Amino acid sequence: MDTAMIDKITDSEWEIMRIVWTKRETTSSEIIEILDHKTEWKPSTVKTLLARLVEKGMLQTSKVGNKYIYTPLVEENISIKQAAEHLLTKVCNKKTGNLIELIMEERTLSFDDIDKLEALLEEKRKTAVESVSCNCVPGQCNCDS
Repeated sequence: MDTAMIDKITDSEWEIMRIVWTKRETTSSEIIEILDHKTEWKPSTVKTLLARLVEKGMLQTSKVGNKYIYTPLVEENISIKQAAEHLLTKVCNKKTGNLIELIMEERTLSFDDIDKLEALLEEKRKTAVESVSCNCVPGQCNCDS
């Protein structure tokens, strides 16, 4: 699968992928049942999204009896990393720290999450720079590169 494909899946397709990643293999009926608690999508909507994900190379399908079984062709952790990298390309390098700070403020973290982040920050401190360079074209930001 083209790694750039992660950037091309919609929020609705992400909803489907989260279920397939969790279940490892599933049917459209199981997905419809799970999403029934969260969305008002019709079964045809879910089946259309599944077809798109197969077409995009995110899912594989196989027929077993009268059912189609869907399995992921990409790993969740790799997809999350690619989505994060894609988000970071949209932000000035000088504002990356602000983005990370915002994410941390807005989300609930476990003690284990915090321990891992603290350890990572200690490692990052060893290679930190005084100032991060702007990566924007003139007129794209106001960071005074």
